[in-house]
Amino acid sequence: MKTFARLGILSALAAVTPSLAFAHSGGAHIHGFFAGLEHPLLGMDHLLAMIAVGIIGARAGGRNIVLVPLAFVSAMVAGALLGMAGIGLPSLETGLALSLVVFGAMVGLARPLPLAAAAALTALFGLFHGNAHGLEIPESAGGIGYAAGFMLGTSMLHAIGVLSVLKLARGPLPVRTAGIATSLVGMAMAAQAF
Repeated sequence: MKTFARLGILSALAAVTPSLAFAHSGGAHIHGFFAGLEHPLLGMDHLLAMIAVGIIGARAGGRNIVLVPLAFVSAMVAGALLGMAGIGLPSLETGLALSLVVFGAMVGLARPLPLAAAAALTALFGLFHGNAHGLEIPESAGGIGYAAGFMLGTSMLHAIGVLSVLKLARGPLPVRTAGIATSLVGMAMAAQAF
């Protein structure tokens, strides 16, 4: 696990280092990356969903720790590309709220879902979250920097979810309670969307 933590820290540092090499402050190279990095951290829907994806992968164990978040990130990139092209998914806000309900239920279940079901559901909702990212890219942001930032931010939140299961939660009750709370937030958001 120490290797996983070190790899995450080194990846974060490597992602930030190129922007520090620019002699001029500001500009698309800075605003794009940091705008993308902060986006998943500032939206409650994104924050809860991405931590839940990490929890879902960790609870499933084995290679699912990587495969479930990878399915989410891959679909998120596809959704972001659609958004950057100006294509919005129908019922986007409802899809985001529903992702919290479903992810919360998956976390709250006594047993994890099989890999195929977990990966399919996380990919489906990753498409919605990515589309929201792509549609919300500020015009002043650099596209590649923004994408790198939101992928890193998302991956860090997935890692927090994984670590919360592996290190912080001594039993199933705290994790399952977090799942129920996530579903309740999703239900409240869905009620506002209608």
